[in-house]
Amino acid sequence: MSLPASSPFQFTADLGICRILNGMWQVSGAHGAIDPARAVEEMFAYHDAGFTTWDLADHYGPAEDFIGAFRRQFATRYGAKRLSEIQAFTKWVPYPGRMTRQVVEQAVGVSLSRMGVDCLDLLQFHWWDYGDQSYLDALKHLADLQSEGKIHHLALTNFDTERLRVITDHGIRIVSKSSAVFAGRPPA
Repeated sequence: MSLPASSPFQFTADLGICRILNGMWQVSGAHGAIDPARAVEEMFAYHDAGFTTWDLADHYGPAEDFIGAFRRQFATRYGAKRLSEIQAFTKWVPYPGRMTRQVVEQAVGVSLSRMGVDCLDLLQFHWWDYGDQSYLDALKHLADLQSEGKIHHLALTNFDTERLRVITDHGIRIVSKSSAVFAGRPPA
């Protein structure tokens, strides 16, 4: 099956995506054994059918590692110039607490390394406890990393409208906010 020509979507002025994202939460565990080589090969089948955009997270088990392996094999198979065909949106879901530049930079560095990229296409940020306003510190550091070229676009996941206003009032540019039933880590 191939997607219709209307499937690509211009998400931002400089980022086109597939309208249907490949969700990778299933690799986070409790869904059965996963053969990594077969999983990566299946990613090629999705890509070849037009499903080029991946939704993953730092806590979705080996999801970021699978994207890294897929990208390496894709470059070998099709050439590094075609890597721009792949869009990978990851999430960072830290436990609330003090958010120093070092904490934020280390988390982003882990995702960059696992995914085998110099810059994250889109990082979605989630926070568990609005009473702990350290999320603003985390977002400030993420925005700084974005200006340094480590993150292309910054987004939110599962933030309410009030916090979105607070964040944008602090001058932090957000390209999207998604809300869904979140099956990630429980609050500490």
